[in-house]
Amino acid sequence: MRPWRTLYLIAWVVWLFDLGTKVWAEKVLSSRANIEILGSFLQLTFIRNSGAAFSIGAGKTIIFTIFALLVLILIVRFAPVITSKGWAVVCGLVLGGILGNLTDRIFRAPSFLQGHVIDWIQLPRWPVFNVADSAIVIAAATAFILTIRNIAPITPGVLPKDES
Repeated sequence: MRPWRTLYLIAWVVWLFDLGTKVWAEKVLSSRANIEILGSFLQLTFIRNSGAAFSIGAGKTIIFTIFALLVLILIVRFAPVITSKGWAVVCGLVLGGILGNLTDRIFRAPSFLQGHVIDWIQLPRWPVFNVADSAIVIAAATAFILTIRNIAPITPGVLPKDES
């Protein structure tokens, strides 16, 4: 499978899984108190977040929406030239995570382009998060490892082969 196909497949899976779990969380968790899964280590806690991680920038949803759109455009623009499967995975995770949270910011209450992101997974001493956030964090860790191993996203002098 070509790296760009891997990228888009991962993004699609992350986005759908994130969307499905948020629909479930809103339906099941929004009217309940915390649900303990593994005692206080893992709980399900429904919140609507108008900011970013750690509620940074609460109420500045439009700024995060614009930033997410810019990153989305960059990933889509450079996806065809990525030659590394590892970097395709990183970009797919980021793209899926961005699409998941961007869907909330665009379409959820309180209004168009001002929506709050649904978060529902809680760990001790960590902000409540969701599947999209997890994908972005995993992408960052993977990018760090690929960088340490000196694996470039694009092989110098090698252009992707035409599929025709």
